[in-house]
Amino acid sequence: MKKGYRELLDEANAEIEVVSPEEAAGLLEDEDTIFVDLRDPREVERDGKIPGAKHVTRGMLEFWIDPESPYHKPFFASGKSFVFFCAGGWRSALATKTAQDMGLAPVKHILGGYTAWKAAGLPVEPGEKKKA
Repeated sequence: MKKGYRELLDEANAEIEVVSPEEAAGLLEDEDTIFVDLRDPREVERDGKIPGAKHVTRGMLEFWIDPESPYHKPFFASGKSFVFFCAGGWRSALATKTAQDMGLAPVKHILGGYTAWKAAGLPVEPGEKKKA
């Protein structure tokens, strides 16, 4: 194996902006900032979410960002700032690096992810059960 996940994470974290949960919380009411939840839908349903965050499954991120993709989501072309997070910060670090490489800016991710956010006692809301 040429690169393992740890090396990929180290490289990503060296090239992206990382913010603490408390720093990110200061952006929660900023209308020019969009929080992007990269967790699996089951994680969101089970553990709740950061209020107002948009849910983007990690597997669709590149397609939703790219305006040439048939799956493009206009909020990614809004000119706003983005704060990515996942459960522990690994997926969001790699996703932030990928988004940055695609030209999305500014984008940062929350150190420690949603787990650190909850542990800091920051606002959360219940996850919604998806209808079958």
